[in-house]
Amino acid sequence: MILQKENFLRYNKNLFKNGNDIYSYKTKVAEIKGNELHQLGYWSMTTQKHINYVANELGLILIK
Repeated sequence: MILQKENFLRYNKNLFKNGNDIYSYKTKVAEIKGNELHQLGYWSMTTQKHINYVANELGLILIK
């Protein structure tokens, strides 16, 4: 896997984007598909905050 890691301004230690994949604490939690962010399952409150933040920051529609 080639890492094209992009950090976000907030949560920059535990949240990053690699291509169209979103990782929280090194776990893939969502995928970007077009203008949507597809959440991959149910997560802890902190991880859900990360996912919501990414959707808002990138202007994406969150699909749970």
